[in-house]
Amino acid sequence: MNHLAIVKIRPIDALIIVDMQNDFMPGGALPVENATTIIPTINRYIKVFEDSNAVIVATRDWHPPNHISFNIRGGPWPPHCIQNTKGAEFHPLLQLPSNTVVVSKAVDEDKEAYSGFDSTELASILSDRGVKRVFICGVATEYCVRATAIDAIRLGFQTYILIDAIKGINRMKSEKTINELLDYGAIMLEVGDLKG
Repeated sequence: MNHLAIVKIRPIDALIIVDMQNDFMPGGALPVENATTIIPTINRYIKVFEDSNAVIVATRDWHPPNHISFNIRGGPWPPHCIQNTKGAEFHPLLQLPSNTVVVSKAVDEDKEAYSGFDSTELASILSDRGVKRVFICGVATEYCVRATAIDAIRLGFQTYILIDAIKGINRMKSEKTINELLDYGAIMLEVGDLKG
């Protein structure tokens, strides 16, 4: 590739991998089509961030069995990512380092939470580590990726969306979300744009 990398990853950067859990993968309770196809690219990002001693975060839905978002309680979704089940585990091909910061969200049965920052310690974890820039990938583009990115921008982090490592449920809504995030000030990058 005779493409010049445009962003150097530093220890004060953070990779935020959103919800790469079995239930969101093909065959899961709430699958995002072709979601497993982004795993090799996410693993490449993980390597760059790991080699740069940057912070690596993995968010996960960690629902109680009767979560408010479930259709059994009138919510929009089938039961998924229930605490301590196979469906809530990260996909086995995801190469998370042992020092990955795991952030559990939507743990209160009566509160919906799409963003990795919503009612979690993520903002303070990043602040404590001096993080200024966050690089977001994962699923689903128009739900948890979107909400996490918007919160990151509102909290003052320079926010990058790793466009080759996200997947959405609906193509048109995903494209609309990308444009919305650009309007918010997010920057779109691909793996070739980064230097470790």
